[in-house]
Amino acid sequence: MDEKIRKGIYIAVPVLLLLTPFIILRFSPDKGTSEILLTFFGIIISAAIAISSTTFISNFMAGIMLSSISRFRPGNFLSVGKYFGKVTVRGLLHTEIQTEDSDLTTLPNLYLLTNPCKVVRKEKTVISATVSLGYDVPHAQVKNLLTKAAAEVPLEEPFVQVAHLGDYSVEYRVAGILKNVKKFLATRSKLRENILDALHHAEIEIVSPTFMFTRTLSPKKQIIPETDEQHSIDDLAMDSVIFDKADEAESIDNMHSRYEIMVEQIKAIEARIKKTDSEEEIQRLQQEVGWRTTSMERLRSKIDEAEK
Repeated sequence: MDEKIRKGIYIAVPVLLLLTPFIILRFSPDKGTSEILLTFFGIIISAAIAISSTTFISNFMAGIMLSSISRFRPGNFLSVGKYFGKVTVRGLLHTEIQTEDSDLTTLPNLYLLTNPCKVVRKEKTVISATVSLGYDVPHAQVKNLLTKAAAEVPLEEPFVQVAHLGDYSVEYRVAGILKNVKKFLATRSKLRENILDALHHAEIEIVSPTFMFTRTLSPKKQIIPETDEQHSIDDLAMDSVIFDKADEAESIDNMHSRYEIMVEQIKAIEARIKKTDSEEEIQRLQQEVGWRTTSMERLRSKIDEAEK
């Protein structure tokens, strides 16, 4: 259907619904019939409003509940269902996240309330990766290599687990603690790169026996890329490029928090001034209020500039 025709229908239908009562009153053969038709029309309109308002009210109440429990704020990494990204907006009706593609995705608050949400803590989180290797590779050797790969990322307190014993391969999980959560994506990618380098340098193939049995290659041929001595470009800026809006929202939210703290601090000092009899102490406190007020006004200007 043509876009102009679709827009015309969207405009015509509401107009027709608004004009229906007047048409009924104008052309109805008698008063009794018109009252019945108007009653029927009123029921339809009321049902439509009730159905549409159900979602609105549900999302509104869900937004209030999410705000009261304060599970996440702008700048937090949020995973819910198939969605993962950094929170940019937390409203009363919806929450907006910036995904790994740097796109903005809007999630209804009711969806967040009715589905398990995983919030990455700002203080630290665990970064992990999995790799499957053949049963012919000693697990002790694998653990040493993977632990070293994680430590060189660097991740704190790295560890390796045997995650699964499959029919043809062993699945290992290597993990460690990341303190700088803002580098989540870059660190995860770096961990995977280190795993590849560590296993290839140790001449361990990352293939299953099934693949080895079915390939038409020499048994001496190893699926290991040639070592490149050149260092890859630094990709630690990856997260700041992808989550630019989320980082901006986090910065503004932090400034609002600092501003509120400053307001409370000034109120506390003013209360002390009222209770103090010493002129010298009053003068000192007034000076403190002065420079704190100046700092607060500067911060307010930064907030206003950032929110433009």
